[in-house]
Amino acid sequence: MKNRNKRGQAMVEYIIIVVLVAIAALAVFAAFSDTIRAKLSGAVSEMDSGTGMQAAQAAAGVGSQSTLKSLKADGTGGP
Repeated sequence: MKNRNKRGQAMVEYIIIVVLVAIAALAVFAAFSDTIRAKLSGAVSEMDSGTGMQAAQAAAGVGSQSTLKSLKADGTGGP
């Protein structure tokens, strides 16, 4: 009977840890939601604004990773 109680106690402890980690993750996402939203919308508009952007990047030797890394804080302004 004691073994069963210990397993139950361990499971409750793991559940509490998982809940605390989930709450912390939600708090972080809530704190940075405006920044994430601005970056994503700016990145999408930059990629959407240029016709043939991939051809231009290939000709210039610039990849999509470097384009995303060079975005400004508001998500605009690639190379």
